[in-house]
Amino acid sequence: MEIVDYELFEVPPRWLFLRVETSDGTVGWGEPIVEGRARTVRAAVAELMDSYLLGADPTRIEDHWQTMYRGGFYRGGPILMSAIAGIDQALWDIKGKRLDVPVHELLGGKARDRIRVYQWIGGDRPADVGAAAAEQVEAGFTALKMNATPELRRIDTPRAVQDAVDRIAQVRDAVGAEVDIGVDFHGRVAKSMAKRLVEALEPYDPFFVEEPVLPEHNDALPAIAEHTSAPIATGERMYSRWDFKEVFEQGAVDVVQPDLSHAGGITEVKKIADMAEAYDVALAPHCPLGPVALASCLQVDACSPNALIQEQSLDIHYNETSDVLDYLADASVFEYEDGFVDIPDGPGLGIDVDESHVRAQSGDVDWHNPVWRHDDGSVAEW
Repeated sequence: MEIVDYELFEVPPRWLFLRVETSDGTVGWGEPIVEGRARTVRAAVAELMDSYLLGADPTRIEDHWQTMYRGGFYRGGPILMSAIAGIDQALWDIKGKRLDVPVHELLGGKARDRIRVYQWIGGDRPADVGAAAAEQVEAGFTALKMNATPELRRIDTPRAVQDAVDRIAQVRDAVGAEVDIGVDFHGRVAKSMAKRLVEALEPYDPFFVEEPVLPEHNDALPAIAEHTSAPIATGERMYSRWDFKEVFEQGAVDVVQPDLSHAGGITEVKKIADMAEAYDVALAPHCPLGPVALASCLQVDACSPNALIQEQSLDIHYNETSDVLDYLADASVFEYEDGFVDIPDGPGLGIDVDESHVRAQSGDVDWHNPVWRHDDGSVAEW
């Protein structure tokens, strides 16, 4: 058996799907995407597939991962690691289908039957979060996540801090103490403001404070952690176990959030999860993406004892034209009940991609995140 063909599909709202086919007709799916850079990742996937994978045995997943990563002198970063991630997902999907078992069985078997999920509320510039929170709790979710702030100046006003406090207070008042509230700083906050914000939000017991500073400033995390007892989470813009090594050794991070479509796929994120367990750090994979990425996350969650909760993008503010379930032949595989989702038990990634719908939706999507500016005209973090 060998890999004989691949296809790439840009689909709304902002995703890229990879279809890999073997000589016996087995098809595996991956989701290699950097949101807003689909064309660039598409080129990287094609280069890797043409250089290393076509004509190869798909079952040698670790060797293929090492070849794609180490076969080039320049390594890492979001584009290359996302391209590797989608190919890796597709190879695991093929292997599971060939052996008629879910991927988690090949990774040691399930450590859990289901995992808790959280639901996004609000938007990029969060508003009306109290009513949205109550609505999602009524729908059965027991954990929520919201952006903490819109854009902030490097040192902003007391009013900006109070606005962030008022938003989480609205949510806490709406849902009570039985619901967890994750607060995402989204890398919008300089370390000078992050210390003030985490301290101000403390009375409302955030589930975690996510990406309080950009990953290039991870050296500031220990100082920020001194200002709060809330768990610190980060990792969506970190792409390999080597990127995570520093934060594990610092001891300031409580939750890591590698993305299965950015951080080298199933092969690499399982290694990151195992490293995190050794440092008593929880795993909560980042996934504001499509069904292939989510299915990949759930396969790693299944066999990682330190998996805490799973992000998912159903009804997220980005998904205005298409949503996660639209691309599945059987949407019940992601049926949420009591704030949990069952681990898929079907072969491979455990999902049945609706290929005809993918082909019908495929085209030049051209999604890019907005460029925000401060009131002086300078670029702000989005």
